Amino acid sequence: MIHIKEAIIVEGRYDVNKLKQLVDTVVIPTDGFGIFNNKQKLSMIRRIAKQRGVLILTDSDGAGFVIRNYLKGALPKDQVKHAYIPQIAGKERRKAHASKEGTLGVEGVSDEIILKALREAGVECRTDAVFARTVTKADFYEWGLSGVSGSAEKRKRLLCALKLPIHMTANALLEFINAVSDYETVKEIIKQL
Repeated sequence: MIHIKEAIIVEGRYDVNKLKQLVDTVVIPTDGFGIFNNKQKLSMIRRIAKQRGVLILTDSDGAGFVIRNYLKGALPKDQVKHAYIPQIAGKERRKAHASKEGTLGVEGVSDEIILKALREAGVECRTDAVFARTVTKADFYEWGLSGVSGSAEKRKRLLCALKLPIHMTANALLEFINAVSDYETVKEIIKQL
């Protein structure tokens, strides 16, 4: 598993699943063209980009380049790196038919191709010393942020404290926290709620 500093932005959840098997970093799906209408997600991506940088890894088809170019224009240039996969004819195993352009997307290419694309993009590998304990779903439960009476209200207070949209899901909040903070910092904020 490769440990990288930058968060990776991909198109969909199957791409997230693929990348999570290869890298130890935050992987954010755009939900395809859904990113165009999701101001909250774009705001979250901007904050993550400012904190640790982002790497855009979309499919090499027309739709992938539309998404890539939208993000490229929405984010500061010095906070973005780009990784490209080659256009390879084929279809993903889970799909009945090939894509419109008949090429494999991020989820369909080999691990080696993705790792090569990441290296060529110049991702910043992290040393073990950089890692801090991440926040888990179990921590959210222990802190009363999920799965217990009053957790939604407590989570809203945390979202307000972090200046995040109050409608973020617990999973989105967890991902954001692990992208820009660490266990000890969040634990201190929770104590003050």
